[in-house]
Amino acid sequence: MHLPEALPKAELHLHIEGTLEPELAFALAARNGVELPYADTEELRKAYLFSDLQSFLDLYYGLMAVLHTADDFADLADAYLARAARQGVRHAEIFFDPQAHTERGVPIGTVVEGLARALDRSEERHGISTQLIMCFLRDRSAESAMETLDAAKPYLHHIVGVGLDSAEVGHPPSKFAEVYAAAGALGLRKVAHAGEEGPPAYIREALDVLGVERIDHGLRAVEDQELVARLVRERVPLTLCPLSNVRLRAVDVLEDHPLPSMMAAGLLVTVNSDDPAYFGGYVGDTFHAVHEALGLGEEQLRELARNSFLASFLDHDEERRSRYLAEVEAYDFD
Repeated sequence: MHLPEALPKAELHLHIEGTLEPELAFALAARNGVELPYADTEELRKAYLFSDLQSFLDLYYGLMAVLHTADDFADLADAYLARAARQGVRHAEIFFDPQAHTERGVPIGTVVEGLARALDRSEERHGISTQLIMCFLRDRSAESAMETLDAAKPYLHHIVGVGLDSAEVGHPPSKFAEVYAAAGALGLRKVAHAGEEGPPAYIREALDVLGVERIDHGLRAVEDQELVARLVRERVPLTLCPLSNVRLRAVDVLEDHPLPSMMAAGLLVTVNSDDPAYFGGYVGDTFHAVHEALGLGEEQLRELARNSFLASFLDHDEERRSRYLAEVEAYDFD
């Protein structure tokens, strides 16, 4: 069996800020006159060790200081897309965190226009179709989220949906009911992180209060069999991130990840990289890792790839989705 990295796939859970490799961080720091508290890229890589979600977020937000201009955001996105293309990605739905930048004095227009520049040329350069999802930081106020949505209105032609990320515990989805209702009224698709560190009840809230179409992570759904049955019945996609779960200690070792049992239960699960620069691998690497650690065979890997396109927001272009699905079915592992 050939390695599964090249299997055609969509990536649906990817934070563009989490693709900032140490080499690019130092290059952007030099470009923008930012002094990083690390001697070199090797020392920075050693900092990419985390005990939990918060310890990761501290470094994640700290390194964003190197991102200033539209060129910076375009370079960041283009670097991700080049890597993703080498790992079989054909479609990417990319998260970004505007509040993490506007709080540093970087206007939302700078962020969106820089990212859009790279995404608009992605198909020509990398053979990847793209969509952009704006995330609200759940450890900030609901008022801040609403202000962010209002500020994004001139740029909504670049944005397909909204999401919810950052520190989960103590910040239930219901906190953002009003801004999600407003986003829905604007025609935006809705997703949310839930059930990574937070309880299964947060997954229910995301579905019932926010009206999301897709659950990002959803790992802890397995603790509630009634919820699992609902997710199976309603075909709610879960965007799992196995390498992230291990790095952030949600799962002790990859061999213990419940991915196989979630697939066996009939859940519509996908595999994604989350913040690949920090978590030890891009999405092709993740496919390879779950193949090795969990013993997933060819047809299980094909199912994960198929699910990624079925769970994507390609409703506006069913011809494209069908073409991608045909590539999955035609892929030869031999």
